[in-house]
Amino acid sequence: VLRDDFRQPPGDVVVAAGEPAVLECVPPRGHPEPSVSWKKNGARLSDKDERLTIRGGKLMLASTRKSDAGVYVCVATNVVGERDSEPAELVVF
Repeated sequence: VLRDDFRQPPGDVVVAAGEPAVLECVPPRGHPEPSVSWKKNGARLSDKDERLTIRGGKLMLASTRKSDAGVYVCVATNVVGERDSEPAELVVF
């Protein structure tokens, strides 16, 4: 089971370059409990990037760069399938 509704979809975030940014996402309820990953501008983010932490649905960027700006989507995945959240925009000024 994977419900359609995200308990908390990510919201738009505006930060100054060099500041940390946090995008929060609480995935839909599911059985088994879905895991969360993130896409930026349609491409899945890699957790290999050391500036980037994904923990419990939160996407944390340690020190934002202009290049981090874009449209982010929270993706909930379990054995049944996956659901994308509404998009959120990260603006870096």
